[in-house]
Amino acid sequence: MAYLRRLPKSPFWIAGFNLPDGRRTQRSTKLTDRKGAMKLALQWEDAAAKRITEAQARRVLSDIHEQIHGTRLASPSVTEFVAQWLGRKEGETKAVTLTAYRHAADEFAASLGDRASQPIHYVTPAQVATWRDASAMKATARTANNKLKIVRTLFQSAWRDGLLSDNPAAKVSTLKTIESRRRPFTLGELQAVLREASQEWRGMVLAGLYTGQRLKDIASLTWANVEIERGEIRLVTSKTGRSQIIPLAKPLRAYLAELPASDNPRAPLFPSAYPLAMRSGGTAMLSQQFYELLVSANLAKERPGKDEPKRKGRDAAREHSAITFHSLRHTATSLLKAAGVSESVTRDLIGHESAEISRHYTHVDEDAKRNAIAKLPDVTKGA
Repeated sequence: MAYLRRLPKSPFWIAGFNLPDGRRTQRSTKLTDRKGAMKLALQWEDAAAKRITEAQARRVLSDIHEQIHGTRLASPSVTEFVAQWLGRKEGETKAVTLTAYRHAADEFAASLGDRASQPIHYVTPAQVATWRDASAMKATARTANNKLKIVRTLFQSAWRDGLLSDNPAAKVSTLKTIESRRRPFTLGELQAVLREASQEWRGMVLAGLYTGQRLKDIASLTWANVEIERGEIRLVTSKTGRSQIIPLAKPLRAYLAELPASDNPRAPLFPSAYPLAMRSGGTAMLSQQFYELLVSANLAKERPGKDEPKRKGRDAAREHSAITFHSLRHTATSLLKAAGVSESVTRDLIGHESAEISRHYTHVDEDAKRNAIAKLPDVTKGA
C-alpha cells in the first residue's frame, strides 16, 4: 500500500510503494500538497504493480512532469517524427532512395489513422505487424519486407534520439517470400511484343534488351547519353550510381538513326516516357503501360477493370506476370551467356557488380564489350 512521509527539513512529501519484485522504494514527489502527493504515490504504485509497458510508463511520467513543472515531456507524434526523419534523409540519400523512404514511412503513418497524431513511443510491434501484413496483401511479401526494413530504420533513429527505449519494428519479423516466377523472354515473344509496340515503346524495348538497363534508366535517356559516331550509350544508373558505357547493338543503332535529330542534347530519346520517369511513381505507370503491351501481344492476361463486378479491390494483391520490362535485363544476360560471353564482360555490360571486378578494380576492355554486343541476335527480323 502506498504511503507518504516527510523528512524533517524538507517541505516535500516522500512517496513509498512496492516494486513488482516485492522490494519497497521511496521517491520524492516534489509536492507540498498532501492530496496531490498521495495521488502521485498511488499512480506510481499502480504502474509498478501492473508492470506497465514503456509507452504507459512515459505517459505516467509525462503526467507527473506536467504536475510538477506545468509542461508535458517532449515527444513528437508519429507524423511529426516522420517529417523530421525524411527531412534529415534529404541530405543523406539519393533521390530514388528518398522516394522509397518517403513512400514507406508515409504509408505506415497513414495506416495508424488518428493514432499517428499520438507520441511516437505509443507505437507497438502489433501495429507494425498489421501494417506489414496489409502491405503484403497489396503487393508481395518481398515488397512488404523492404518497407519493413525502412520503418525499422526510422524507429532506430528515434531510439538514437532518446525518444524510445527500444525499436518496435525490430520486434516484427519479415515474411516468408516465394521464389520469383519471372523469366527471360524468348525470341518469339520479343518479336510479338515489337509487332504490337508503338514506335516509342519499340525503341524502349530494343534499348532495354540491348543495354540490359532498368526501365527508369531507359525512359530517362536523352541525346546527351548517345554518341552515334562512337557507337555507344553512356549513362549513370539511378539505382546504384554506376557509370555505364555500352556499345550500341546494330538493331538499336538502326532505330536511333531513324529518329529525328535534335540540336538540344537534353532532348529525351523517348518524349512520352521521359516525363513519367522524372516524376515520383512514374515508373509504375510505365510498367503498367508495358503490361498492357504484353496483353496486346497475348503474353499476359488483362487485369480486371475498375467497374467489373468480380474486381478484387484495391487492397487485394496484384497478379504478377512472369515477364516484365525487367525481364529484358534477364534476357540480355541469358543471351550473352548463351553466346559464350565471359561472366566478367556480361556483368560489366549489364551493370551487375562482380566480386572479382570490385576486388581488383578491373576495367573490362571496350573491344571485349563490343564483340559481346555483336553476338546478340537481331530480334527485329520477323517482328
